[in-house]
Amino acid sequence: MKIRPLYDRIVVKRIEDDTEKTAGGLFIPDSAKEKPQQGEVIAAGQGKRAEDGKLIPLDVKVGDRILFGKYSGSDIKIGTDEYMIMREDEVLGVLEGSAKKK
Repeated sequence: MKIRPLYDRIVVKRIEDDTEKTAGGLFIPDSAKEKPQQGEVIAAGQGKRAEDGKLIPLDVKVGDRILFGKYSGSDIKIGTDEYMIMREDEVLGVLEGSAKKK
């Protein structure tokens, strides 16, 4: 199943942090971890409609790595995969020149 967001919404997959322990060597259990605040754009809408009816394209595109706030967006589940859907204005920034994780 695929999802196509409407207007200025984007679908984001959180990028998990690889660190499992603290600098002191303590392991962090899954229940104590915070959800990551960066992700990869999986799908993007066509843009936002201005008051005059013109379509304003989005600044982010599929494949961009982005930063977002702790309480941004809504969590959704498609099959076994978990994603977030949010408006473009909830994006804090785009990470430039970062290698994509697979």
